[in-house]
Amino acid sequence: MIEIKNIEKSFDGKQILKGISAKFEQGKTNMIIGASGTGKSVLLKSIVGLIPPDVGHVFYHDRDFYNATRNQQKEIRREIGMLFQGSALFDSMSVEQNVMFPLNMLTKMPLGEKKDRVEFCLKRVGLENASKKMPSEISGGMKKRVGIARAIVQNSQYLFCDEPNSGLDPNTAIVIDNLIHEITKEYNLTTVIVSHDMNSMMEIGEYILFLHQGTKVWEGSNESVFDAESPILQQFIFSNKLMRGFRQINQ
Repeated sequence: MIEIKNIEKSFDGKQILKGISAKFEQGKTNMIIGASGTGKSVLLKSIVGLIPPDVGHVFYHDRDFYNATRNQQKEIRREIGMLFQGSALFDSMSVEQNVMFPLNMLTKMPLGEKKDRVEFCLKRVGLENASKKMPSEISGGMKKRVGIARAIVQNSQYLFCDEPNSGLDPNTAIVIDNLIHEITKEYNLTTVIVSHDMNSMMEIGEYILFLHQGTKVWEGSNESVFDAESPILQQFIFSNKLMRGFRQINQ
């Protein structure tokens, strides 16, 4: 579980995050949603330790990240896997080398064990036959799956996904959503996803944190989102034409 308490952050005198508190439970796909510029990415970066908040605490299973020693922070970081918006693969490395990169950087695992671990993770995401390919030789959806394999290769406890469906067609987006959800359950991860994809929210949003102008407006599950008494949230959801279809189905 990850718990954040009273997170505040300002840049150049402008407050971006305004006292955000939430709990992201283990074994669930937790989502942070909101329109562009609402503070989603800043909050994600504050949680993973890239942007220290001005005020507040981030707890990883009761370990206060920003009050921990440098060595303790390193230990927590080793437990974190990250799927970046653009996949962030190294163009000069093969698929296998990309997935192995965290093992090379952060572990002293023998080469044979690294290869076995990489092979296992690539097979788990359905890319066992793509290990020798270069990023330029694979599709956008395959790149996302490589990113997921790299994120879990260290037996991560925490999985962070920044707009995982960005740039994907609807069918491929469904595949990535299902894969993230399956891996979360299979490995009992604490998964946190930043997204503005309403279809993803309805499919896998077991816990949803909705931000508006840096403030937490609503939290709950995808099953309760249509009953939320927040006009701002309802406007955000139903401004997407696809969600009107979801609304009709649920009425």
